[in-house]
Amino acid sequence: MLIKEGFFIQFIKLAGPFWNSENQVAIRLNTVFLIGLTVLQIVMAVVTTQWNADLFDAIEEHSMSGIVAQMGMLAVIFIGSITVTTTHLIVKRKLLIGWRVWLTDKVVSKWMYKGRYYQITFMSKDNHDNPDGRIAEDIRIATEDAIELGHSLFYSVLLLGSFTEILWTLSGTININLGLFPFTMAGYMVWIAIVYAVCASILGWWMGKPLTAATNARQSKEANYRSGLIKAQEHAQAIAIIHGENDEQKQFKYSFGDIINTYALQTAAWKQIVVFTSGYSVTSMGLPILVAAPRYIVGTITLGTLMQSVQAFQQMVAALSWPVNNLAGLASWRASVERVLSLVKALDDLENDISCRKPHQLCVVKGQKSVLKIENVSITGMEGQVLSANINEEIRAGEKVQIIGRISTAIKLFHAIADLWPWGTGRILVPEGEDMFFMPPKPYLPDGTLYDAICYPKKHEPFDRELIKQLLKLAKLEDLVHDLDRVDDWDQHLPLGHQQILGCIRVVLHKPKWLFIEEAFNALRADAELQILELLAKELPDTAIIGITRQATAEAFYQRKLKV
Repeated sequence: MLIKEGFFIQFIKLAGPFWNSENQVAIRLNTVFLIGLTVLQIVMAVVTTQWNADLFDAIEEHSMSGIVAQMGMLAVIFIGSITVTTTHLIVKRKLLIGWRVWLTDKVVSKWMYKGRYYQITFMSKDNHDNPDGRIAEDIRIATEDAIELGHSLFYSVLLLGSFTEILWTLSGTININLGLFPFTMAGYMVWIAIVYAVCASILGWWMGKPLTAATNARQSKEANYRSGLIKAQEHAQAIAIIHGENDEQKQFKYSFGDIINTYALQTAAWKQIVVFTSGYSVTSMGLPILVAAPRYIVGTITLGTLMQSVQAFQQMVAALSWPVNNLAGLASWRASVERVLSLVKALDDLENDISCRKPHQLCVVKGQKSVLKIENVSITGMEGQVLSANINEEIRAGEKVQIIGRISTAIKLFHAIADLWPWGTGRILVPEGEDMFFMPPKPYLPDGTLYDAICYPKKHEPFDRELIKQLLKLAKLEDLVHDLDRVDDWDQHLPLGHQQILGCIRVVLHKPKWLFIEEAFNALRADAELQILELLAKELPDTAIIGITRQATAEAFYQRKLKV
């Protein structure tokens, strides 16, 4: 991934405007509230440390009244800690879900804008493969982990400031005699904690470097594997009919093998971190006691001060060790953020490529007349290779025109008219305010009731059910009349021919002024395709029908031909 700006700057530009969004007042109040609750968490930690010192002093003094007093104090700490922690959780989760909803809406809006989700499939997929995983999973990690990591970092900074002062005071002053160089050191445990934590952080950072790359690679391979499984499920009928299970299993095995390879890389990176953190945790537990014990043994400090010094040392080291303790989380978070940024960058590049009209770039503009006008249009590939040159044509409302020539180029002309294929030159004028409807070879039937699938996309006013039943009977699909309210995966359970007829019924319901048929009845018999076209012409007499077909019998339906 090529990054011109710094990683954090890119992330802030993408996700930072959340705090200036529509609900900015509530968002900012929750943020301030969360900061205040974090400060209270530090207060509770300091109070707990002081309570621990007082308790051990009471034990050392064999003071029963002191222990009873500390039992009462413990109850106060217990209630305060639960209240602060629970409230902190609620406020934090409000921010988590709010930020995720906002960023998801922002990215999905970019992705779904004017067919960008379709157009982006023609670009190199190195940096934007599996957009479903990037939107559903990576945005979740990018936002949730950002707040989790940000909170823990802020908490660590406050922890460091609070317990450095405490440890400095408790450490007192010691005299060190190195022969010729005797000197006095104040706050010696603070210096030991800093040296220890810095050395550990540097070592931990070095040992954890391979984890970011390994995590990013694994997430990509996991997404590829999941995408393959989804694709097989979507085409289950086709695979089952031709007995393609063995080939699919081989592909699954190959994709899963990629996961295993990245898993091995990640395991090797994790092994280094586990070796380090295991040794680090053991040392952190014993080192403060060993460092502070001599002062207790000679009677300079009490048992309570010893235990408070140990806790203060551990809290300070924990704060200084934030980078070490969050290596894995930072690696996972950064990998997800980079995947989201890559998708957004690809969409922005596509938008820039399409929006920055060059002098002779193919463009679609609105016209005032009820005419589709194609002026000096040349269709090119994404790399600029000319597929069809100098198309000039005028199609009037109600005409029936067949597109002939290379099928793939004819389809791109349809996509250009739909403003989905900007690669080329010339100008296409489409009538303003007149509905255009494009019929692909396989109509999209969303999950839900059959009624909803037929009516997709819905208009404000519901379609007449009796009309739908009449059209089903007219199209000889009487067996589906009683299934209008049944929920099913219709694109999986209906034959393609039935789906294409449902697509025809959908067109009749929507009554467009312009209809573009892209081999939308190729699963039907030749005579059946002609009958469907005649039905469309009867039900929609004022609609212009422009079609692409391979059926010779269907050619008789069209009044004239346009060669591309």
